Amino acid sequence: MKRRTFLVGTLGAVTAGNCNTQTATAIAQNAVIQTPSEPLIWPVVTKLQPGIRSFDGHTDTVPDVVGRIGTPPSLVIFTEGNHLMALLSGDIVGAFPAWAKANPQYANLDLDNIVVVTLPQPVVIEMIRTGAIALGNLTLDVSRKSGFYPDIVMAGPEPLREVRRLGVIEPQARFFSRNRGLALLVRKGNPLGIHELADIPRTGARFAVANALEEGARVRYRTALEGLVGKSLTDAIFAAEVTTFPGRLGIVHRDLPEMVARGYADVAFAQYHLVSYWTRIFPRHFELVPIAGAEQYSVKIAFARVVDALRPRASGAFEEFFFSRARDVYPRYDFARMNDDEFGASLRID
Repeated sequence: MKRRTFLVGTLGAVTAGNCNTQTATAIAQNAVIQTPSEPLIWPVVTKLQPGIRSFDGHTDTVPDVVGRIGTPPSLVIFTEGNHLMALLSGDIVGAFPAWAKANPQYANLDLDNIVVVTLPQPVVIEMIRTGAIALGNLTLDVSRKSGFYPDIVMAGPEPLREVRRLGVIEPQARFFSRNRGLALLVRKGNPLGIHELADIPRTGARFAVANALEEGARVRYRTALEGLVGKSLTDAIFAAEVTTFPGRLGIVHRDLPEMVARGYADVAFAQYHLVSYWTRIFPRHFELVPIAGAEQYSVKIAFARVVDALRPRASGAFEEFFFSRARDVYPRYDFARMNDDEFGASLRID
C-alpha cells in the first residue's frame, strides 16, 4: 500500500488586528501558492508481494496500518507515527527478521508478518480502550482474540500512562529517542522568504500546526513558540492559523505537508525530524527552515512491554534487537543522539 498524508507588519507594531494587513507583494505571492496542486502520494514503506493488487493514489489507501490483516501476526507494535521513518526503515523493522534468523536463540521465530500501527497517540489509546478501529466500511477488531493486539507500545510518557491505566502495559518503560525540537516546513524555493519565526506575520503567511486529535501537541508547540519569541509574536503567528482544509475535520501532523504542497498554508510547524523526512521524500515540494534555539523544546518517546504479550518471544527478541540499534539509527533520521544517561533510561508510568 502506498502512504499518503491525511496525511504582517513590523515586529514592534504587530497586533492581531494588523496581522490581516498584507503588503501587495505578500498578497501576490500568496495568490500564487493558493492554487492547490495534486495530492501528495506517500512512498511505499513495505515490500509488496508480486501478484497482489495494491491500490495506488490518494483516496484508496490505508496509510497507518502496516502489515497483513487476516493472517496471524508475528509481532504487533502500536506506536505514534512521528518516528515511522526510523522504525519502519531497513535499519530497524526491515533488518529485524534477518538478525533473528542469525541468532540461535531466535532462529526458529516466524517473523513473516510484523504488523505496525503508526496512528496519532490519542487514536492508539482509543483503539486499545474500545477494542476496534473503523477504516471506512471496514472495522478492525483490536483484541487478544483477533490477534490484532499490541505486544509493544511506543509513545510519550503521558500517553503511556493512559495505556497503563487500562492495565495493558507493564509499569516501567524505556526511553529510546529524543527529537531535535522544532522546524518550519515551506514550499520549495521558499517563495515568501521565511527564514525565522518573525517572518511569518511579516509576510502574511498562513500558518499550519497540528490540532484536533493532536491538541496536546498544539499546546506544546505554542508553549515552545512563546518561549522562543514571546507571547505577542506567538499570538500574531496563531492569528493566521489555518485550522482545516477541504476533506479534513482537523489537522494532524501528516496533514501538514499536504497543506503546504496544495497551497492551503504557506508554512507549517512540526518536529525537526518530521520536516526533514518530508523534505527528503518530496524534495521537489519542500524545504526545511531551522528555528534557532528550538532544540531546547525536544521531547522523548519510550518503549513499553504489554502485560502477558501474545507473542512474548518475538517481542523479547525485538526489544533486544531494537535497543542494540536504535541509539545509532535514529540520529540518521535527524533525531538527536542520546547520551549514556538518556538512552534506555527507565520511565515509571504508574
